Amino acid sequence: MAAKKRCQFQINTDAQCTSAALRIVGECPHCRALFCGSHRLPEHHNCCNMEDCRQQAFERNKSKLESERTVASKMATA
Repeated sequence: MAAKKRCQFQINTDAQCTSAALRIVGECPHCRALFCGSHRLPEHHNCCNMEDCRQQAFERNKSKLESERTVASKMATA
């Protein structure tokens, strides 16, 4: 049986996390490293692609807000 995959937070340092990496949600979609439950979020492991993550979230929110924008009906002047 293969050894458990460990969290890659601060790997090769004295402060390295020794917790087991999560199987499904432990892989960061931005840097592709494996993390435990405490370090799985990009903010918590100092993700090297954090700026790209923020830009993607900004674009996603912008498109959602623009699609939900309401247009005021025009009133006919009489």
